Amino acid sequence: MAALTLSSTVRLSTGYTMPLLGFGVYQNYDARPSCLDAFKAGYRHIDSAQMYRNEAAVGAAVRESGIPREDLFLTTKCASKSHGYESTVKGVDTSLAAFGFEYIDLFLIHDPLSGTERRLQTYKALLEAKAAGKIRTVGVSNYNVHHLEEINNAGFEAPTVNQIELHPFCQQKPIVEYCQKNGIIIQAYCPIVRGQMDHEAITKLATKFNRDPAHILLRWSLQKGFVPLPKSQTPSRIASNANLYDFELDESDMAALDALDRGKEGGISWNPVDAP
Repeated sequence: MAALTLSSTVRLSTGYTMPLLGFGVYQNYDARPSCLDAFKAGYRHIDSAQMYRNEAAVGAAVRESGIPREDLFLTTKCASKSHGYESTVKGVDTSLAAFGFEYIDLFLIHDPLSGTERRLQTYKALLEAKAAGKIRTVGVSNYNVHHLEEINNAGFEAPTVNQIELHPFCQQKPIVEYCQKNGIIIQAYCPIVRGQMDHEAITKLATKFNRDPAHILLRWSLQKGFVPLPKSQTPSRIASNANLYDFELDESDMAALDALDRGKEGGISWNPVDAP
């Protein structure tokens, strides 16, 4: 595989590029300081959401950073409580105003819990916002295979991204296989298992490479071709989580982590497998 760097990107089906390492701001209501720390550490990809209530803080950090807007990749999401055509149209404009941006790089449907009709209305509204230049790329989050098939069966273009919980203990193989087969980029949230990394296989590799366990899990995610979204509010940890590019897991290392999969039982967050 080509050597990975902090500036490595993946080309999306819309023609834009997305940095392979993102910075998550879930449960970080005043995200401005940590976003500035992330920018200082070299991140150029921030993952927010309407329900995180920090879009304005992220936008403030972007302006304060002095980094050109076109050099950054910003994501937001709409959760099921705001799904529907009209509410989504309004929500896109509300997010744009909160960020203070002219466009959003990636807009995701945050979850599939609103039912078929409202899911598809929401997706249609996002595609129209993309056509209007308000959104560059449309995707989904927490979608299972049947949710993705629903979009295809409705005659809509496929989502570019599916963001799901993904780490060695919860590998969601059927969803991952479907996405990879259909050219859907996979973003991985909870890539370091919210710090729950005390497992012999992980600590053994951390010792082997003289790295933190988080480095091992993030490197696994990158080498799998995923886009991991680690989060932290600690400046030293934010910087450390980006320090992933001077070592590489070999085939046996990856196999040891692959063997940790516990399927649905390995998940620590909401899992889409049983969502109707």
